[in-house]
Amino acid sequence: MQRYFLSQGAFASDKVILPEDVVHHIGTVLRQGPGYEMVLLDGTGMEYACVVESLEKKSGVATIQSKRRATTELPVEVTLAYALPKGDKIELVAQKATELGVHHLLVFESNRSVAKWDGKKASKKVERLQKIMQEAAEQSYRAVVPSCEYVTAKQVKAQFPQYDAVILAYEETAKEGERSSFANTLKELRSGARLLVMVGPEGGFDESEVSEWIGSGAVPCAFGPRILRSETAPLYALAAISYAFELA
Repeated sequence: MQRYFLSQGAFASDKVILPEDVVHHIGTVLRQGPGYEMVLLDGTGMEYACVVESLEKKSGVATIQSKRRATTELPVEVTLAYALPKGDKIELVAQKATELGVHHLLVFESNRSVAKWDGKKASKKVERLQKIMQEAAEQSYRAVVPSCEYVTAKQVKAQFPQYDAVILAYEETAKEGERSSFANTLKELRSGARLLVMVGPEGGFDESEVSEWIGSGAVPCAFGPRILRSETAPLYALAAISYAFELA
């Protein structure tokens, strides 16, 4: 069943005014009309089973049949702080991290980030990432669209006290044979906890960054015995978190 995210204000009554892009998709792409059943979401975790009541070229109305709280969100709130990588890897990570349950994406430049976003470029990049994440949320039956922000490394560090744990992906710990920090950190968390996962760019984080963040409470962790690519590490972490809290 097709799913669409609308603003919270759209659900003020049992009659929902459909935005033009949703009308276009239903009528032109899906070739459907009145009577078409779908799920609308308000971005807060609520799902609304709806039926199209009327559909014109650029406008439409749907009727809410029932609503419920979704059961597809991770039991823990995960924020991914991802140091800006080269090329379009950030788009891949944004899409797949959304499918795996991330709640927030913080993009920042670390000391070894080769790519740079200036102010004007950053706003457009974030807008594109937010669109990618919304589409991924709809596809993967999420009930919440993750947020995306472009921040500084200092802003990431300043947020540490907001989290119950801060996991720092650090390849040197893998090279040294460390195996338990990631698993042990997850075991200490409970449903509803807030978790920050930090992943570096190509080449990883440098020693000065790592020392500063560990001094502020981050836990350096290996993600298994192998050295993962920048775009692989955050997806490994989210898959492991999902297993620990949803399947184990």
